[in-house]
Amino acid sequence: MFVLFSSFLYDFKYNRQGGVDSMVEKVGIDAGGSLIKVAYEENGELIFKTFSEVDILLTWLKDLSPDAELYLTGGKSAHLHKFVRHRSHLKEEFQAIIDGTRFLLEQEQESLPDNFLITSIGTGTSVFHVAGESHNRLFGSGIGGGTLMGLGMLISGKVKFHDIIALAESGNRQHSDLLVKDIYTPGDAPLLGDLTAANFGKAHLNAQATNEDHLASLIQLIGETIISLAGQAAVATGSEKIVFVGRTLNENEPLKKVLSSFQAMLPYEPIFLDNGAYVGAVGSLI
Repeated sequence: MFVLFSSFLYDFKYNRQGGVDSMVEKVGIDAGGSLIKVAYEENGELIFKTFSEVDILLTWLKDLSPDAELYLTGGKSAHLHKFVRHRSHLKEEFQAIIDGTRFLLEQEQESLPDNFLITSIGTGTSVFHVAGESHNRLFGSGIGGGTLMGLGMLISGKVKFHDIIALAESGNRQHSDLLVKDIYTPGDAPLLGDLTAANFGKAHLNAQATNEDHLASLIQLIGETIISLAGQAAVATGSEKIVFVGRTLNENEPLKKVLSSFQAMLPYEPIFLDNGAYVGAVGSLI
């Protein structure tokens, strides 16, 4: 048995207008650093699945449609290509992210901006600029979902994504982060008092801070780093909309809140796609 990841599976459906086709002819697969995301169309519905084990994916593909063609993308796609028996094709990952984001943006927002950024938060983070039909990757960062899981485990001992997020939601980052108002009190601060002066800057000073507080600080650090980079890119490219995608955002309201919290300081509109975790799979499929 070839096992790449620990086992769990998610299933989502997305209704599309169009004819009914009972045969699954194509399957888009985004084999990322930690999970395998799948998109395919069946009976007029765009269906999304997430796998954590390669052998379960292979069994499911055989049962779904042994004759379907597979369109693979993602960092593990070349590795996965060796194990699938279906006819398969490889698609460059960044192109798949851009194509999938464009498609879902039109489906969910019913419009496609002329000039926008895509910030893909997976294991790490990549920022892309899209202007009309042209696009390019601007830069990447090692801060992302891998940071959340790695440091989250070191802080709390938890290894499941949803456990880390749930704990962070109950924490108060002000018990762990050093804020601008902490430095200037009792005087007046030249900046907004609730801005971060130092991430985890009180962690060594406040013995009462809990793991939940430190996890809240971790999400603040990740969100601030990403929006600082993406916000500067938005200013440099004249982009007013930033589309955030990637598995790290799934059911992660604390991170979405941080990414949306700097609009008074930076001229951007955050957009979170309902199925943004699957842009790579969708982009490889279409």
